[in-house]
Amino acid sequence: MQQYEHMVTRQRRWMLFLLALLVLGAGFTPYPRIFLGLLLGTVISFYNLWLMQRKIMQLGQAAVEQRSTRGIGSFSRLAAAAAAVLIALQFEEYFHIIGVLIGLMTSYVVIMIDFALFRLKD
Repeated sequence: MQQYEHMVTRQRRWMLFLLALLVLGAGFTPYPRIFLGLLLGTVISFYNLWLMQRKIMQLGQAAVEQRSTRGIGSFSRLAAAAAAVLIALQFEEYFHIIGVLIGLMTSYVVIMIDFALFRLKD
């Protein structure tokens, strides 16, 4: 369980670092619409990562206690992604829709990079 908590902390740290870079990109580059789209998608992706990690922790705890659990929150994560797309479509002058879609995938890229770096270190 300790190893899982370290992994969760590393992934959240990477996501916060990426969010900080996107805020700087939105503020200091001539492409604020693209960076705001990336930022919106990445914020929702970070929320989805947090939600998935919390649900997996609950699932693991339920398995240890030999009880059942409801699920891992796929519907909630899908609804959050749909809300991000709807926000981007409603405010097209502020958010680039492709940037939002790419931003929604960032947590999965962070998970893969974290896994690869951790395996290389082992």
